Amino acid sequence: MPDPWTLRYQGFDPAEEGLREALCAVGNGYVVSRGAAPEAVADGVHYPGTYLAGCYDRAESAVAGRVVTNEDLVNCPNWLPLTFRPAGGAWFTGPPAEQTLELDLRRGLLTRTALVVDGQGRRTRLVQRRLASQARPHLLALESTFTPENWSGLLEVRSGLDGDVANTGVARYRGLAGRHLVPAGQGVDGTGLLRLEAEALHSPLRIALCARTSADRAHTVTTEQREGWTAHLLALEATAGRPVTVTKTVAVHTSRDRATGTPLRASRLLAAEAADFGQLLAEHALRWAELWRRCGIEADFDGAGPLHLDLFHLLQTYSEHSVDLDVGIPARGLHGEAYRGHVFWDELFVLQLLDLRFPELARAVLRHRHRRLEAARRQARALGLRGAVYPWQSAGDGREESQQLHLNPLSGRWLPDHSHLQRHVGSAVAYNVWQYYQATGDRDFLASAGAEMLLEIARYWSSAADYDRARERWSIRGVLGPDEYHDAYPWADRPGLDDNAYTNVLASWVLARARDALDALPGYRRDELRERLALDTAELERWQDVGRHLHVPFHDGVLSQFDGYERLAELDWAGYRRRYPDLRRLDRILEAEGDSVNRYKASKQADALMLWYLFSAREVRDLLRRLGHPAGHELLRRTTDYYLRRTVHGSTLSSVVHAWVLTRSDRRASWRYFRDALVADLRDSQHGTTAEGVHLGAMAGAVDLLQRCYTGLEVREDALWLDPHLPSALGRLELELRYRGHWGLGIAVDRRTVTVRLRADRQEPVRVRLRGTEATIRPGETRRFHL
Repeated sequence: MPDPWTLRYQGFDPAEEGLREALCAVGNGYVVSRGAAPEAVADGVHYPGTYLAGCYDRAESAVAGRVVTNEDLVNCPNWLPLTFRPAGGAWFTGPPAEQTLELDLRRGLLTRTALVVDGQGRRTRLVQRRLASQARPHLLALESTFTPENWSGLLEVRSGLDGDVANTGVARYRGLAGRHLVPAGQGVDGTGLLRLEAEALHSPLRIALCARTSADRAHTVTTEQREGWTAHLLALEATAGRPVTVTKTVAVHTSRDRATGTPLRASRLLAAEAADFGQLLAEHALRWAELWRRCGIEADFDGAGPLHLDLFHLLQTYSEHSVDLDVGIPARGLHGEAYRGHVFWDELFVLQLLDLRFPELARAVLRHRHRRLEAARRQARALGLRGAVYPWQSAGDGREESQQLHLNPLSGRWLPDHSHLQRHVGSAVAYNVWQYYQATGDRDFLASAGAEMLLEIARYWSSAADYDRARERWSIRGVLGPDEYHDAYPWADRPGLDDNAYTNVLASWVLARARDALDALPGYRRDELRERLALDTAELERWQDVGRHLHVPFHDGVLSQFDGYERLAELDWAGYRRRYPDLRRLDRILEAEGDSVNRYKASKQADALMLWYLFSAREVRDLLRRLGHPAGHELLRRTTDYYLRRTVHGSTLSSVVHAWVLTRSDRRASWRYFRDALVADLRDSQHGTTAEGVHLGAMAGAVDLLQRCYTGLEVREDALWLDPHLPSALGRLELELRYRGHWGLGIAVDRRTVTVRLRADRQEPVRVRLRGTEATIRPGETRRFHL
């Protein structure tokens, strides 16, 4: 990155094209379009995917003798196609002789500068700029400027819409059903606009695009048609050394949109009235400037470029335009087809950033979860339990979308997939609800939606717990933790593990917070909710008993990942590191060798450490003591050291968690993990996976390490808590946050002081606690604390 606001790629590298297309995507929370060249087609090198938030379709596939059903985020009709030729030549299909790509993060503008040389030696300079409007979310625009260098004559430009698309962006899915759209009409209307419609094969989804193509010189226009394809053909007079510009403006709507009428009518009206590219860019840049002001983070280290890049892609995936769409946050953004565009627990790493920047976006995500509460209840009933079980993977309607089988590319074998047993996702939803409430004080949301989710998730954990008379403890059996490597005991004939420490401690926390949520409600609403849920005193007393007596396993003075963990074998780490330079997918390596990671003390990401990511060391001690375990100050250090030696960081989230938990014990190591997380997608640290979609949880988590971890910022007990621990490489941090109605809460941290400032407004004062000192800061005041 040549400067902190520009991502630049020089030349053309087929091996890197997928990565570049993902990182150079432009979007606005409604639509994201990958940074593929306009003349490119999906050919194994390029992948011009475009994704609309919440647009899913379900299809069946035959796999290993079974029929499996998958719901995919649909690769929508391609709005980009545009190519050119000097009259009589061949259409340009790439690659160019020279090329530079620049993504302007300040303005959300992708610029491509290229030199094209055709078979007759005619040289044409090409400059293309594109955007997905933050001001008008249904509009995309591409401006192409052609400058002949050594020729004059007729320039022909073909600008089209392509509905003949499929989901083929992930190699390991290509043996599965990937066709989700069928053409539903194309052509040119009376005003000269191109129109293209497509409908989903297995859902009521309908998509309509309309395109206007214009040029700045006299030209003739014809059209080209076939099923699923329509194009304008422009002929323009070109003169050597004189640029000519063609602008393509595309409007897109779907049957999911509100207050727009039919998708075709809405797209036709918007495309017809859209302003020229310059005005669209000005409006778009203004909205981006607003977003960057609300995301203010000043940090004096050399990573501002990756920091801006990570924030940029978060804001492209979920924005103000997402709020009314009833969509969640896909783990891989809207940038590709990995994980099929599903929603996981990764929002746990995203919402803590949004709570203090864009609380209205966090609220929309939680509303999305609340609308799927009945699906979660249905899942609990299917298990013979009460309450609500949120799925590990979800898509359109909130049902469980986790895979039944997964492919190991190293062995070529399809294997049973038990990841749906990760019941801890419900606790993540509950945690997000409570954190949002703490950051905003939004009691209306708690009363109308949040408390109901918390109570039903708590009810599930109480229902799922079995009493072990020998231990005189409650147990939660047959689940998986976030680590994912271990999905069964090597000596068992069924999947699942017992008493995963992260799962149990968090379940205990949920059971306690559910009671707190009830207490926080107005009395009449509390009574209504208890009556609606048939929540009686006996059940609340059971919650208290289970929440204080869940079994949490320990061994060798550390927190066990799950009950029985100490019985697993030690891996020959030295031997495997000699044989395999990259152990991130140790599970695949062992399976390909005929072995199983279930046999070993080895982690993809050490989920026991997740507790110290979600809670301060003091809170973890309090949680464990509430469960009857006398946890001392050394537990964090011992547990961290133990699992660090046995973790391969097969998830990008692992670096985020380890950076966090190492802050108090080894700040230098914490900083290394922070840097790894910050550039994970920029450097494609997972070796090819970024091309399939960015890792949004890691991107947001890396930014949040600056926002909350190194400042020691917590929101609890109706106060802001600060406890800074800046790494040596970071001398100063400045943040501009939103907290409980305050739009301008400034925090500045250096090695000696912490300064908290409130802009003047009519909001209530803010309580701040810092290492035993408490202060109340009123609007318009500034308070400096000395460390």
